[in-house]
Parts: sequence; structure tokens; C-alpha cells
Amino acid sequence: MNLKLDLDRMLDGLQRWVECESPTFDVEAVNRMMTLAADDLTAMGASVERIDGPPGLGDCLRASFPHPRQGEPGILIMAHLDTVHPVGTLEKLPFRRDGGRCYGPGILDMKGGTFAALQAVSALADAGLETPLPVYVLLTCDEEIGSPGTRQLIEAEARRHRYILVPEPAINGNGVVSGRYAIARFNLTAHGRPSHAGAALKKGRSAIREMARQILAIEDMTDDDCTFSVGVVHGGQWVNCVSTECRAEALSMAKRQEDLDHGVARMLARSEIREDGTGFRVELGVVRPVWEPDQGTMALYAKAEAAAADIGLSLSHGSSGGGSDGNFTGALGIPTLDGLGLSGDGYHTLEEHINIDSLLQRTRLMAGLLRKLGEVEG
Repeated sequence: MNLKLDLDRMLDGLQRWVECESPTFDVEAVNRMMTLAADDLTAMGASVERIDGPPGLGDCLRASFPHPRQGEPGILIMAHLDTVHPVGTLEKLPFRRDGGRCYGPGILDMKGGTFAALQAVSALADAGLETPLPVYVLLTCDEEIGSPGTRQLIEAEARRHRYILVPEPAINGNGVVSGRYAIARFNLTAHGRPSHAGAALKKGRSAIREMARQILAIEDMTDDDCTFSVGVVHGGQWVNCVSTECRAEALSMAKRQEDLDHGVARMLARSEIREDGTGFRVELGVVRPVWEPDQGTMALYAKAEAAAADIGLSLSHGSSGGGSDGNFTGALGIPTLDGLGLSGDGYHTLEEHINIDSLLQRTRLMAGLLRKLGEVEG
């Protein structure tokens, strides 16, 4: 399959995406990124629909590429354009090429893979190569916080199609993801009793102290079956006041749904509010169900493995920790393949980078896979 792919041109296009910073909670920033992606999709010939975002979050995009069977169930490329990096991260982590790596906020998770997937569709069209099935795209705005506002959209859109392809980062070098662990998020609140921290310290009961005690206990609950971590803490307002409230967020992950369910029960059992209103409360937040590979997903992986072999690559697969929207579609039983994005390291950090050679490799892999899906039907 002869695709005309220009690495420098692709890096220039990817730079535009990376430098359009889009942290989840910055609605204007996310919407700027959605506008940029919509413009690129339109330039590729796609029909684009902008979907109003959930309250307090950015918009989403739904797109379809021209095809004789457009409107029929087909292949959904599903990705998110929000990142964990605040606006201004470019000052510390500028887009730059350094040897075989290219750095930038969100470049690996997951703007690079999303950009490559769309380039694959465009390159096939430019080469006059038609896919057996129509190709659709869904770009969402809140994956990095567990997709609380878009899960219904994701599941409804996924049910319309035969295959779901998710260009999240590759695993184990060049591997793809055929399953993901179950994940639960929790909202934690410690309630204290106020007093003047200098004149009447003993009359108060510190919410921060209670939260600190709980954090240690929660993280000590981690075992081989289920992990617990606290990643966000906010408490107090004045240093001369004993804190009356402290809030935090916790994350739990397990390879099996039953282990996560047990972990959720343990967390909820930590709630205890005393008669005077002090104490600790745990509320269950977003949950991503476990996604275990089934026959449909493994048949999809076999197609990807064959597409990789066509370009001289070997392709491994496996289940992965860290959630994605593939949890939802895989758990629904829709053939889903995740981790089709770029290889690299350091995502969610100031060392986030891609391996540059993976940009061409994964674009070709995606193109080959799109050509193989639906061959029997077509």
C-alpha cells in the first residue's frame, strides 16, 4: 500500500495541535482545540458536527468521511482532546524535537495518536484507496476526568458501529491494548470544628488533620488485587483558623471487577459523621467498568496484527491499567482495540514525548487496519 506520508509535514501539523493547549477544566481552551480539529477534519473532506459540551466542560465533535456506504454502521475512531496540562505548560515543556523524540504537553496522551489516525484516513483518500466500511470520528472533552459528562454520548455513538478504534498511547513499546482494568474515583470530605488557631487551638478539630490521617489509611489499603491513591487535596482558608473542611479525590484500580467492587465497599465504609458534625465522608464518583478481551476484540486484534505484518512490524497486545473510553465500549461487548496511538513515555509529566518513528509507523498501521476491517462483508 503506497501512502504518501511526509514526516516533516506531519510534525508541523502535530505541532499546531500540541501548541493549542487544552486542559479539561478550561472550557475556552478545549473549545479552541475542538475548532482546530474541526477545521482539519473539514479540510480532509469530512462532515463535522459540533456537539455542545456537558455543563462546565468543552464541546465534542462527531465527524464522518465520504463513503458509498456513509450512514451505515462502520468503524468509529474515538479519542479525547483534553489534557492534564494547564495552559502555560508550553513554557516548561515546549514543542521540540530532540533526536528521535518529540516533546510537548499532550503529545502522547493523546493528540499524537489522534492526529496520526486522522492522517491515515486522509492518506488513504489521497491514494484513492477506499475502506470497506465507512469511517467515523468522535472527539470528546473530558476523558482525563473519567468522562463524567460524555459517557452516554460515547456509548450511544459506539452502539451504532461495528468496530471501535482508540488511538491512546501504545503499550510495551509497540503494543496495543485489548483490555483495561476497572477504575473508580471517590470524592472525600473531612469535616472539622472551627477555632482560633492561636488563642483556642484545643477547642477546634482540624479537618486537614483528619484528612491526613485518612489519606495514610486509604493508601495503606493497597494490595495486589486493588490499588488506592489520593491525588488531589484542598483544605483550609486561613492559617490562623482551625480548618473546618478539607476535600480530596481518590482513585482505585483493579484488574477484576469483583476486586474493584470490594474496594469500593471498603472505601464507602470509611464514612463516619459524628453527632457534632465532624468526621469523614466518602462519595463514589466516576466508575470505569473492567474491559476484558472477548472473541470480537481478539478477532479485531488479529486484523491489526496482520496489518502490522504487512508493514514489517510485530504487534503485541495486553490489558492495561489506566482508564480510557475503551473501557466503556469494550465492556459493552463492541469489538474494541485501544492503544493504537504513538509510542513514547512521560505522559502526564513535564517529560511527555513521542518516539518520532512511531508517527509514520502507527499512521501506516491504522491505514492498513482500516483497509482490512469489513473485507469479508464487502
